[in-house]
Amino acid sequence: MLTAETDILVVGGGIAGTSVAYHLTALGRRVTLLERGEIASGASGINAGQIDSIGWGHKPDLQAHLTTGSLDIFKSIQLDLGEDVEFRQSGALQAIHTEAEGDFERERVRALRERGHRVELLANREARSLEPGWSPRLLGAMYSPERSQADPCRATRAFATLAERSGARVLTSREVTALAPRPGGGWLARTSGGDVAAGSLVLAAGAWCGPVGALLGLDIPLVPVRGQMWATAPVAPSVFQTMSSAESALAWHRDPGTDPPLLTLRKGARLTRHLYGRQRRDGEIIFGGDRELAGWSATPDPAGIEVNRAHAIEVLPFLAGLPIARTWAGLMPFPLDGKPLIGRIPLRPDLWIVGGLASSGFGRGPMAGKLLAEYLHSGRPAAVLAEADPARCVVERH
Repeated sequence: MLTAETDILVVGGGIAGTSVAYHLTALGRRVTLLERGEIASGASGINAGQIDSIGWGHKPDLQAHLTTGSLDIFKSIQLDLGEDVEFRQSGALQAIHTEAEGDFERERVRALRERGHRVELLANREARSLEPGWSPRLLGAMYSPERSQADPCRATRAFATLAERSGARVLTSREVTALAPRPGGGWLARTSGGDVAAGSLVLAAGAWCGPVGALLGLDIPLVPVRGQMWATAPVAPSVFQTMSSAESALAWHRDPGTDPPLLTLRKGARLTRHLYGRQRRDGEIIFGGDRELAGWSATPDPAGIEVNRAHAIEVLPFLAGLPIARTWAGLMPFPLDGKPLIGRIPLRPDLWIVGGLASSGFGRGPMAGKLLAEYLHSGRPAAVLAEADPARCVVERH
């Protein structure tokens, strides 16, 4: 017996899935969302909460749409719709440690400003005036005034709440165990809480898009990459921007790697150090950065945590006096070719995907969901989705 009939079934209750549900219901569609745990129980709820916009630029590409478009949506959620997601347009500083990094950042800022993006190269004295705890030993920083932050759990749950207010059904503790086409069109999902029938099916399961795709006989080339973080105990306001470092940006510019790109460790060997962090409203200072293929393990690696903490102390020396209070890890959906998957999967009728947002899912997921919702509703993809077309890489499973 069917537990639900719906126009569109969304599988996954992370930031992208809840955004799809919210934007589809805003377009008047009947939507049911299934989440095997709770809303924001995966990577969408345990990330750093950073929103990495540098502005639309003169000719907005997919990255500009996903980042700046998402920033606009976060602003609307907080300021217009009254959902307190702890949004703050704080700005961001990316630390320059070496002369090579300084040369790289100087050229990067020049190229970005030519394309109309909002970034600046700061001398270290200027960076310290924005961030009092900033190390006097650094050589400077790239400053991005539009970069922002929000609480990942609150934001993801806000999208789900807004979708429900518009009529969506959000069903948690509903693991999908089988998916099959229905005679005459549409889909039937078998779940731990009963069956759901739908006209269209949207895969928004993050790192689990691969296993869900396997239920359909498809190979979706996304792999789980472990990201890990650590936090201090709550302290008085001490970190005012979001933080990062130019070390990994330069390393990946020189050699991004493949299958997937942009890792910090590969086969146990460290390639670079990556850093991001901020201070939450509750006073915790949180940092992370390691990216490693570790199967489905979400257990933090203490050695990697220590490397990351040492990197953070180079940027903010006062952190040396604050012990680690907790650590955690999650699984991020990295596409093998480094590009998102947003659109229709033509190998099956009425099948769609929004995924592969890698380490920036929180900051890009809201707009990714909106673009997918508008495409599904109208049947016409936005031009910027060409490079995210799932048809380029999703194949039959053998």
